[in-house]
Amino acid sequence: QVQFVESGGDLVQPGGSLRLSCAANTNLFNRYDMGWYRQSLGKEREWVADITRGGNTSYADSVKGRFTVSRDNAKNTAYLQINSLKPEDTAVYYCKANWGFVNYWGQGTQVTVSL
Repeated sequence: QVQFVESGGDLVQPGGSLRLSCAANTNLFNRYDMGWYRQSLGKEREWVADITRGGNTSYADSVKGRFTVSRDNAKNTAYLQINSLKPEDTAVYYCKANWGFVNYWGQGTQVTVSL
């Protein structure tokens, strides 16, 4: 079964940085478009960033300039670099893999921004 597993979440102070990873257990990773989403307590899940299988990226306005999405197809892994963290970035971060009509979600990784 294809799986995508996030990691890298942590408790960090405001202004800090984190790099989240989303690792796939398939060598067909390069065929997937990858997305990052987040969900804060009591709120709906929101889209954060995308990277297509061709490497094109897009970002939600709320994170432009602070978040960078990337991928390493040789390692079957997508990344989300988060800089200048703010308390409002506190959320569970999920990756989503899309290939045609098929979507896979990871289990999420917790990012908490607090003093």
